[in-house]
Amino acid sequence: MTRILGIDYGKVITGLSITDPLQKFAFGLNAIPTKNLMSFLAILIAKKPIKKIVIGLPKTLNNKNALIEKSIQNFISKFHKKNPKIRIVRIDERFTSKIAFSTMIELGLKKKRRQKGLINKISATIILQSYLTKKEKKINL
Repeated sequence: MTRILGIDYGKVITGLSITDPLQKFAFGLNAIPTKNLMSFLAILIAKKPIKKIVIGLPKTLNNKNALIEKSIQNFISKFHKKNPKIRIVRIDERFTSKIAFSTMIELGLKKKRRQKGLINKISATIILQSYLTKKEKKINL
């Protein structure tokens, strides 16, 4: 069975998550430098059957696109040219970084362990799990 990949796209670091083969649960996969994202995804897609990618849609509190959206659109365009068969879905990612940070505190992670990459990886997992929950409840996707 194919898997779904989740992406929390960042200017410097991008968080990645992936589903189990049954597409029920999201798991943190990695946090990598954004400049290496395309090559990392090429290797990952060659190893794992991925047919869909869920990418966070960053919005401001007044529902406008965040500044990074232009970079995300450029990434999507480049990715789609190289991987036209992989469907890309967008999902609102407001507050995912704050939720990720709160999760790390609740888990008792010391300040030293609360790295930006870990926040991105957890955020990607939250984005993907939100998508899976909406998909299960058949909410507009």
